[in-house]
Amino acid sequence: MSGPSNAALEDALDALIDAGLVAERDDGGLVTTDAFESTRRVYRDSYAGVDDAVFRSTVADAFGVSESTAAERIDAGSITRADLIAYLSLRAAFDNEGSKIPRADGEAVDSEASETPREGGDGAGEATLPDDERLATMATLVAEISPGSPVPDAVPELDDESWPAFLADHPDAVVTVWRHDCAPCEALKDDLDAVLSALPDAVAVAGVDGESVADFRRTFDVDAAPAVCSFRDGALEDVTTGRQSPDTYADRFVAVYE
Repeated sequence: MSGPSNAALEDALDALIDAGLVAERDDGGLVTTDAFESTRRVYRDSYAGVDDAVFRSTVADAFGVSESTAAERIDAGSITRADLIAYLSLRAAFDNEGSKIPRADGEAVDSEASETPREGGDGAGEATLPDDERLATMATLVAEISPGSPVPDAVPELDDESWPAFLADHPDAVVTVWRHDCAPCEALKDDLDAVLSALPDAVAVAGVDGESVADFRRTFDVDAAPAVCSFRDGALEDVTTGRQSPDTYADRFVAVYE
C-alpha cells in the first residue's frame, strides 16, 4: 500500500496548521500544539500499552476494516500504535470543533458524513481524498511531529550546555524543571506568575525540559517534575517537587533567600 503523495501531505499539513493542531516555529520547524497534545495524552494513556489483540481490534474499528486486514497492515508496519493514537486524537480534536473534518477542497464536512469522491469519480477537476484517508494522512504527519518545549514562555530555557554558565552568572537563581505529559506541570503553569512574584528581584529565573537535561538532573539529583530548584550563592539549597500552592513556594523562598 503506497503512502500519501507529497501534495496530500502538504494539504494535510496546511489543514493541521489552520486547525491550530500544529504550529510552525520561527526557525521553520514544526511542533504540535498544547491543544492537540492534551487530546493525544488521553489516547496515549489508553492505547500505548494495550496488548496486540486490543490493538488489532481497535485498528479494525477505527479504520473500518476486518481484523485480518488490520493485522496485515500492522504486520507490514503501515499502522503503528503511534499512528493509531494520532488518528484517534485527530478525530476527537475535529469532533470537538463541531464534528467537522476539513476537506481538501477547502470546505468542511461532518465527521460522520459520506466520503468525498475518490480518484476516477466524475472526472471533473482534481479528485480529493476521502475524509477518512485524509485524516489518516494527517495522522501520519503528527505521529512524526514532537510537541514544543514544556518550559513556559515566561522563563528563559536552559539546556545541559547553558545551565552551568547561567548559574555562574546568577549564583542566586531558581531553575524550574518541566516535562511533557505532566498534569502537575500544567497546573503549576497556571500559578507561575503568582509563584515567581514571591521571589526577590535579584533572583534570576530559568527553566529546563527535564527529559533533555540528564546532566542537570544527575548533578543535582532531581528526578521529578515539576520541580523548583532554589540556588543561593551557587549552591542548591532547596528542591520543591510537585504542584504546590503559591504560599508554599513563597515560604520556601523566604527560607532560602532571607
